[in-house]
This record gives sequence, structure tokens and C-alpha cells, in this order.
Amino acid sequence: RREQARLKASVVEEDTEEWQKDPHFAGLERVGGVDLSYIKGDESRACASLVVLSYPALEVLYQDCRMVAVTAPYVAGFLAFREVAVLVEAVQRLQQEEPQLQPQVLLVDGNGLLHPRGFGTACHLGVLTDLPCIGVAKNLLHVDGLARDKLHKEQVRSLQMSGETFPLTGTSGKVLGMVLRSYNNSSKPLYVSVGHRVSLDTAVRLVRACCRFRIPEPIRQVRRHTWVGA
Repeated sequence: RREQARLKASVVEEDTEEWQKDPHFAGLERVGGVDLSYIKGDESRACASLVVLSYPALEVLYQDCRMVAVTAPYVAGFLAFREVAVLVEAVQRLQQEEPQLQPQVLLVDGNGLLHPRGFGTACHLGVLTDLPCIGVAKNLLHVDGLARDKLHKEQVRSLQMSGETFPLTGTSGKVLGMVLRSYNNSSKPLYVSVGHRVSLDTAVRLVRACCRFRIPEPIRQVRRHTWVGA
């Protein structure tokens, strides 16, 4: 908890790059996605994956998938301490081997500020790499009074078209993220939250711009290029 609090103090919840302020993201050329996929039946081994796509074409420019040993136990609310180190290593390998392909933003299959202590994996990775990061989750994390209750389900049903959203406001009054309908043909939304060096509005706009299907391409492609799992 102390380490999370220390690192959280470095999180920037605002846009820091010129491309983020442009309506069409002019200047954005590379978008990354990261994920850790575990071998079925073995929680001690996983494939740490990083994919970089061109923007706006969303074509794969770089991919790295390596088997790693995962030694830290799973503890709810502290997943980043189990996974982030190997994702940081993947980013560092790219910076050393193909620096011209470094992503200008990372989409993380997980949460950012939408976290019990406001410091999910996307925040943790962002602070350690100093890259803009966005949390993109497929399911709602029940924190600060948020729950998948009747009201929430009604709000989700009210999202009729791609790009429609509603804010996730906790009982504290803080907006922790945004619910986004990312694809017309899927009624299942995404839960977008700030990781680091990006505003929530920009995060939502970029996630939507990266969606050909329900899941944004950087995360969809990183899953496709992971050769373990299902």
C-alpha cells in the first residue's frame, strides 16, 4: 500500500502531448498494447506481450511475446506487483532494439484510476515507463460503491450506438472512468480509465478510434499474437 501511494503521487491525469489535443490525433503514429497471458493450469508461467500498431491504419509494426516466470502471488488490488515488471521489461527491450517504434501511448488490458486505491496496472505501468497509458477493461471493477446493479445495467442498455458513454461516478463523487459502447454490433461495453499522462476524455476518444470491433485493436492484436492460452 505504501508503494502504491508513493507511485500514485506521480500519476498525471491530464494530456501532456500535442497529438492528444488534436481532434483527429494529428501527430499520433504508434499505439501500443500490452497483456500478460497465463498458461492454462499453471499460474507461475505466462507470456508477456507487447504489440505496436501504426495509427490510424492500425497495422502491426512490432510484436514481442516472451515466456516469463511469475513469482509474486496474486493478491486482489495488487495485481500490478505480479505483472508490471515483465511488461516494463518488454517496453525497455523495444526502446533498446527498435527505438523508432516506441509507442506514443499504451493501451493496457486492465484498469487505471478505476481501482480500490486509484492505482491500477495502467497507472503503475505508466509511471514506471513514463508513457501515456490507458486502462481498458471488459468488466466493471466494484470499487467506491460502483456495482453491476439494476441501475448500472439500465445505463448500459441505454447505450445504443458506438461512441456513446456514461461516467462511472463513485460514492466519493469522483469520476473514476467511463463506460463506452465501442462497437455497434456488441451491447457489451468497455470500462475506460486514465492510466498516466492522458485525460479521461482523450482516453475515451482514442479507445473508440482504435476499435474495429468491440476490443480496441492494440489489445485485440496483442491477444492474437499471444501463443499461449485458449
